[in-house]
Amino acid sequence: MKKNILLIVCLSVFTSTGFAQTVRKVVFVIADGIPADVIEHLQTPHLDSISHAGRYMRAHVGGDKGTYSETPTISANGYNSLLTGTWVNKHNVWDNNIKAPDYHYPTIFRLFKDAYPQKKIAIFSSWQDNRTKLVGEGLAETGSIHFDQYADGFELDTIRFSHDRQRDFMHRIDEQVVDQAAKSIAQTAPDLSWVYLEYTDDMGHMYGDSPQMDTAVAYVDRQMGRIWDAIQYRQKRFKEQWLIIITTDHGRSEENGKGHGGQSPRQRGTWMITNSPDINTYPDYYHPGIVDILPTIARYMNITIPLPVSRELDGVPMIGKVSLAEMSVNCFQGKLDISWTALDPRENSRVKVWISTTNNVKSGGTDEYRLMGEAPLGQEHIDIDVKGQPSTFYKVVLEGRDNSLNKWVVSPGQTK
Repeated sequence: MKKNILLIVCLSVFTSTGFAQTVRKVVFVIADGIPADVIEHLQTPHLDSISHAGRYMRAHVGGDKGTYSETPTISANGYNSLLTGTWVNKHNVWDNNIKAPDYHYPTIFRLFKDAYPQKKIAIFSSWQDNRTKLVGEGLAETGSIHFDQYADGFELDTIRFSHDRQRDFMHRIDEQVVDQAAKSIAQTAPDLSWVYLEYTDDMGHMYGDSPQMDTAVAYVDRQMGRIWDAIQYRQKRFKEQWLIIITTDHGRSEENGKGHGGQSPRQRGTWMITNSPDINTYPDYYHPGIVDILPTIARYMNITIPLPVSRELDGVPMIGKVSLAEMSVNCFQGKLDISWTALDPRENSRVKVWISTTNNVKSGGTDEYRLMGEAPLGQEHIDIDVKGQPSTFYKVVLEGRDNSLNKWVVSPGQTK
């Protein structure tokens, strides 16, 4: 009897101290302005090492072209689409001035801190606005969120990083950012970290498709090698489980590689690299969007996303089970013709259709949804009669067993 009691006590201590639980941590990286074709034609041994552990994927930015969610392929737009899991019609960052972010669409950092207040977040960035404006550190609108660690603002230090016309100072700043990030990962291991690097975009603007751009990408590759070394050190020494996702915020123009901001295939075309071997089938059929990173991190870190937030997300998780993707809605004659793709048509589940005619979330309110119908997942379409709810605007949410999707129906001339 005493032995049994001792065993129970030992197991209780073993569990409560965390030895029985896997510690999960995440780093996501944005290397600015590298189109997919550039990353693919260069030798990138360190990035290859990471992708061999997991996967390389073509991806996209820019929202749904020609629709209400079309998003300029500009840097801050891309960053905030990643941070919030939404396109510009929601997060409201239309350019690099970041005049009026809509903080009612929370960033992954805020969702993480709300779920795990005791855990640590960090940012290592060549651009201070990422912390102060996009994430909104210390602002009442963001719940006064604070980073536990940060290294940024180097672009403001013209003594240590004297500005030169060739923009080589930005490479030195990126090096400082990576040094700080790698050191932090190895020594203190924040739970959720963002690393941002700018030099590649500078070289793209100055030289376009060029040897200078190729050299800048080679720098990024070596920098990611240092981050990867720090992660592997933590995984071996402390038995932690790490997810790294590396991506870019936009591509470049077809003409010469200098410009971006438009909706051409190359400007929209991006990529992702991850060490995760557990990527689901969703990227097998579609180019993931930058908005897919937030729900992927949230699922990996076991973050419970509040229902009003999850109904606004434009992304699909790339790990774990996913029921449906590729939603479309067509409104005509008082009907909504709704379709989707079942990622596993053999899945025996149903899809629920929720509809709201308000958009109160953008101002901090809530939307009232009505359950309008449901259909077998494998049916892949449903018609919903909305004659009893005439409106110039509908939010439509498809709730599947393992994920949900949303679309807006906006009448011509209407904005939301």
